[in-house]
Amino acid sequence: MIETLDIAAVARLTGLTSRALRFYEARGLIAPLRTASGRRLFGTGELARVHQLLTLKRAGLSLAQIKQLFEGRRIDLGRLLRTQIDIIDAQARDLAEARTHLETALSRIDRGEPLDAATLCSLIKSGATIMEHENWSAVSDRYIGPEAKADFAAAMPKMPPDFDQAAYTARWDDLAARIQAALPMDPKSDMARAFYDEWMALLAPFTAIATPAMMQGVGKMYDKIPEWQAEQKPPFSAEVWAFIKSVGPAPVPRG
Repeated sequence: MIETLDIAAVARLTGLTSRALRFYEARGLIAPLRTASGRRLFGTGELARVHQLLTLKRAGLSLAQIKQLFEGRRIDLGRLLRTQIDIIDAQARDLAEARTHLETALSRIDRGEPLDAATLCSLIKSGATIMEHENWSAVSDRYIGPEAKADFAAAMPKMPPDFDQAAYTARWDDLAARIQAALPMDPKSDMARAFYDEWMALLAPFTAIATPAMMQGVGKMYDKIPEWQAEQKPPFSAEVWAFIKSVGPAPVPRG
């Protein structure tokens, strides 16, 4: 039995890339041995750690949460797991809807019917929604902690039953575009105050249900827009966010 493996061998065994393994090392999740020349060597224990990391990631835990577990830090594991179940349930509903679209399209093909543009557009929109949700989850996991995620899961059902997410998103897009077009702008000007008041009014559905942990987590995520904007398009630019923050307090955007 081989006692140590180099990074290339571990990559082959786990399906990870060497780059991913180095990233996990930099985040303090794994700690391979180093030779005098700097070559990484993975012992049995460290290889087991890599497999544990992959298992926990597949369960939906963020890297920050996994690190807490590895370091033995205090964590409400029950609450964390319940939150992950809620998230998985939401994803399952999205996937079920996507499957329904696919089955409907396939049924029409099997009957010899043409697949019209409307059906194709429905399929594309469904797939895009799922992909965007996954991208946002990957980003938010870095900045929104277990407490805030649990609060989100509990708070979202409190939104009004007639709440129109698509229309709400369109209003945010319009406001962000108008602010961007007006920059640079004196944060003490009447126009700046009007934009800020509109921002806060549009934010009202979120602030009505948000906990301090939710507000802090979302604010932290948008403070770091330059770090993740290449992975997921933000709803507004870092410049717009910085401008709004310069006008008044607590302008946390849509949750």
